[in-house]
Amino acid sequence: MITSASRASLQLGRPMSQTFVNWSGSVHVTPSELLRPRSEAELRQAVAHARQLRVRGAGHSFTPLCATSGTLLDLSAMPEELSVDAAALRVWAPAGLSLAKLTAALWARGLSLPNQGDVNPQALAGALATGTHGTGAQLGSLSTFARAFRLVLADGTLIECSPELHPELFEAARLSLGLIGVVLAVQLEVIPAYHLEERVVPMRWGELKERFAELATQHRHAEFWLFPYSDRALVKTLHPTTDERAFRPPSRIDEPLFKLVCDLSARFPHAMPRLQRLLTGLVTASRRFGPAYRIFPSERNVRFEEMEYELPRAAGLVALEEAVRWVRARELPLIFPFELRWVAGDDIWLSPFHAGASASVSVHQYTKLPWQEPFRSVEPIFRAHAGRPHWAKRHSLTARDVFELYPNAQRFCQVRAQFDPTCKLANGHLRQLFDLQPLSEHAAHAG
Repeated sequence: MITSASRASLQLGRPMSQTFVNWSGSVHVTPSELLRPRSEAELRQAVAHARQLRVRGAGHSFTPLCATSGTLLDLSAMPEELSVDAAALRVWAPAGLSLAKLTAALWARGLSLPNQGDVNPQALAGALATGTHGTGAQLGSLSTFARAFRLVLADGTLIECSPELHPELFEAARLSLGLIGVVLAVQLEVIPAYHLEERVVPMRWGELKERFAELATQHRHAEFWLFPYSDRALVKTLHPTTDERAFRPPSRIDEPLFKLVCDLSARFPHAMPRLQRLLTGLVTASRRFGPAYRIFPSERNVRFEEMEYELPRAAGLVALEEAVRWVRARELPLIFPFELRWVAGDDIWLSPFHAGASASVSVHQYTKLPWQEPFRSVEPIFRAHAGRPHWAKRHSLTARDVFELYPNAQRFCQVRAQFDPTCKLANGHLRQLFDLQPLSEHAAHAG
């Protein structure tokens, strides 16, 4: 066990009674100890001596991925230096570095990530471990940019893996949900820094249905938001540009106005359809330019819960329209808009994009309104269209569902068992999802 002296050196910086709460406020984690290692040696010691272990990130997961009653690791005190090979367009980045810090540091060196999502507080390792993604018909999730990992395994061993070095471990680590090891650093593929032009345009739903495939093909990035009780959508496109005019932040009026609408809807649910139509009628077109790393992220100050399903691309608009009809028919209290994006397919074992070119459909709910019943009500629509949920967002998958939806899930579990036979890195949520038992328990059942 870790002694009092060694625990002090690991900066157990919070009292045991203090609980870690995720961004939306719905996941509360009270570990027996919270450790903040400051070096590789301290990290390896912490992992080796823990009985049960999870790693916390920025808290942007809506599912209890970091929940544990054992040791919770916080990597925010680890060194933040990048190792850059500009000629090879490869960068070794610390696992605990936020995407905000990473992309700013890359920009200072004339580099960018190939793609980003619309928020950037997440820790790099957490974003990769859950398949975080942006939008773009030809662009995969952030996990597809990883070229190698440095991992601390459950026994404290440090190991590097890549397609050439321990290839099966690398394949499992690309999207691992934290079950393979604690990531120390990631080697990422990067590209020369680029600027983006952002256009936001309101559009009638009837027109958008006919034009979205064209927009998503013409632009590097295209997505839209559709309020369930309005027939007007908000369409955003991003495209590389040589125009390097001064960056302008998005309007600061939008978020307070939207929060007011959300609060009014929570207080007067029957006014929600009218408020949505009023809000979408106020939206006007806008256009901005700037460095890619500054254009991609948006402010998200209005807290919400989220469910997201990745569907075969041809099913995206069909499933979305079916979900909207369902919400309207049952007058479900959803104040946030549905969001639809295109994402490229990949070959990652646990990726929801493994089936090929995808349409990502997100359902959000304001935290002051109930989310369980609305999500439970529309989820079967996405499942019926061969959808797979985002691992970090609300879903109701069982272990049987996981092994049916993911042909390589069993292969992933075999690699996981090889490197963590006692399930040290699992928690209750992940044990249920993957039907995990330590080898000793499997042996007992076999006997």
